[in-house]
Amino acid sequence: MNVTVIILFLSIVALTLVITYYAAKRTKTANEFYTAGGDLSGWQNGLAIAGDYLSAASFLGIAGMIALSGFDGFFYSIGYLVAYLVVLFIVAEPLRNLGKYTLADMINARFDAKKVRGVAAVNTITIVIFYMIAQLVGAGALIQLLFGLPYWAAVLIVGIMMTIYVLFGGMTATSWVQIIKAMLLMVGTVVISFLVLAKFQFNILQMFHEVKTATSLGTDYLNPGVKYTNPVDTISLMLALVLGTAGLPHILMRFFTVKDAKTARSSVVTATWVIGIFYILTIFLGFGAAAFVGNEKIVAANAAGNMAAPLLAGALGGDFLMSFVSAVAFATILAVVAGLVLSGASAFAHDIYGQIMKKGQVTEKQQIVAARYASIGVAVFSILLALFAQKMNVAFLVSLAFCVAASANLPVIICTIYWKKFNTAGAITGMLCGLISSLVLVAISPNVFSPIEGAAIFVGTPLITLTNPAIISVPLGFIGAYIGTVASNKQDAKRFAEVSVKANTGYKE
Repeated sequence: MNVTVIILFLSIVALTLVITYYAAKRTKTANEFYTAGGDLSGWQNGLAIAGDYLSAASFLGIAGMIALSGFDGFFYSIGYLVAYLVVLFIVAEPLRNLGKYTLADMINARFDAKKVRGVAAVNTITIVIFYMIAQLVGAGALIQLLFGLPYWAAVLIVGIMMTIYVLFGGMTATSWVQIIKAMLLMVGTVVISFLVLAKFQFNILQMFHEVKTATSLGTDYLNPGVKYTNPVDTISLMLALVLGTAGLPHILMRFFTVKDAKTARSSVVTATWVIGIFYILTIFLGFGAAAFVGNEKIVAANAAGNMAAPLLAGALGGDFLMSFVSAVAFATILAVVAGLVLSGASAFAHDIYGQIMKKGQVTEKQQIVAARYASIGVAVFSILLALFAQKMNVAFLVSLAFCVAASANLPVIICTIYWKKFNTAGAITGMLCGLISSLVLVAISPNVFSPIEGAAIFVGTPLITLTNPAIISVPLGFIGAYIGTVASNKQDAKRFAEVSVKANTGYKE
């Protein structure tokens, strides 16, 4: 066990715990717990969004995917980046103007119905758990590689850490952990990319030329079709990635941490720049790992390729850089899972407990206590599921969360803001159609069933060939919203007019 690794890891952990300690002293009300009091500036929230978004899937998963599959791995980088245009132009401003703490608040601004709030909260918790599994799988693989601990022990350590941040520090601690992590991650990524370019004499064309012979794939490495041989499957994946961000509850929740819609837009612009630069640099991470680490070593460390980036850091910069990159990856996972736990806990404590069970008659203290209990519940359930997903690539696991988000949340968000005839029945059927269809299609896909033992969760023949079913489930979400609205035929033009004014101007009575 390397002493440098231990020191850097403990330093990261100590820094985050100090942040949590000071944040806990400031977190007294529900507003401070859920949204950090709405006091973050545009650049602060932008960095926090980037910290929330640049997860284990981005840093560990995409680097491994590009290293092993070449061009096909880069689809993830493209999809994740383009997704922020959807957030910027369609969702960010209306969400901030209409919501308070959660996505359900925003939808309920138009449909004051417990059923709508309840289904929205269930959607949130489902997506959070999918996303959490990916982060915990990445954490388990990372700590297993560095410390030689069993996978289950590594997952448990991360689970305990993330729960501490949320229990005591709420959104303030989570935000500052994400801000610091985003800056550290960018530093680590830039340093590795610089070292990779140096190996190719700072000639990008030379790098592209040499990776053609660096892997067993040969020239196919730079062409699409290595991993995704079915064009429909590729389109389905991209649809999930591009549309899914606008339905992710832990990202949408970040727009409530600023004072107004203008600052929310500023947040997205800052986040898009940081995220854009990072995803461009994933090319150097993936190509560098393929050229200087090699397929065999990457797969030996983790069959899904999740350890490609730390191994590349070790090959180029020795133990110190590998230790730094691994510590940053660990901070990345901690920051993201803290945000996920918080959004899941908020959905339960604010929406289900506070607004449905208690009918809004709940004190600040009761809400915070409920949120803390919910944090523990979400964390425990996610840890148990992560123990069965060890062999899956984390970028791929996150793409499934994006599929559920794009299918269950985005259709209803868009219809709530822009469709005058949309009603309560349409909101409920849209969310349920998107949620159920995406979950069922994933359950019968090659991700869950495979005739090859060890390639999926169960041995068997999948009923569909799509690895990501968004191309089916997203339209079903919109169709469900349409059919539910038309079948019910209840209208409330006055409520739509009020919501439109609030969504576009931020005006509140």
